[in-house]
Amino acid sequence: MPMPSSAFGQQGPSCFDKIKTGFTIGFCVGMASGALFGGFSALRYGLRGRELINNVGKVMLQGGGTFGTFMAIGTGIRC
Repeated sequence: MPMPSSAFGQQGPSCFDKIKTGFTIGFCVGMASGALFGGFSALRYGLRGRELINNVGKVMLQGGGTFGTFMAIGTGIRC
């Protein structure tokens, strides 16, 4: 007789946990791509010092938030 899949307390992550993980992974990927693209773009415009850091930081947060949101939505669709 086969054992049920939830035997011995082994249970997979909930749908909300999967969505959180998808957002986190997407946020990290978006931050990395924002650092690359935002950094090159800011250097091309001739920004230096505090302006460079502020601009790159803003692009990183925007990229991370956007990509994280889309990854969370995609993960939620798959639940």
